[in-house]
Amino acid sequence: MRKFLVILDDSRECLNAMRFAALRAGHTGGGVTILSIIPPEDIQHFMGVADVMRQEARERIEGHFEVFAKWMRDKQGVEPELVIREGEALSEILAHIREDPEIGVLVLGAGTDKSGPGPLVTQLSRNSGNLPVPITIVPGDMSKDRLEGIT
Repeated sequence: MRKFLVILDDSRECLNAMRFAALRAGHTGGGVTILSIIPPEDIQHFMGVADVMRQEARERIEGHFEVFAKWMRDKQGVEPELVIREGEALSEILAHIREDPEIGVLVLGAGTDKSGPGPLVTQLSRNSGNLPVPITIVPGDMSKDRLEGIT
């Protein structure tokens, strides 16, 4: 089964990327893998404190995932998979794509503010010629109706 890989983070544009991945998976019989990455700076403390911070980050991620997962199950008939990794975002995304041969498309949401589309879109676009899968970049301000129309 071909899976759409979408990144769960705290950005607003993440929502449109989630919608797009779920809609495409629902229409094509594919799957969705939701990848969330805990950055190293979030857990650079003494061992006991780092473990608590890591657990809190995982609980927050799982809570956000459940919101998206419920919508995907109820509205699109898609059962998403959650993967949580720790490390630098770019390297963890690429590692996960290489480790899961069913990943067929990486879906990213593009930011809409003046600072640009966001660090992941910028970094991955620069390296897109060497990626093992195509990237779909979903505009962060695209309406729900428009998303539904193009998927």
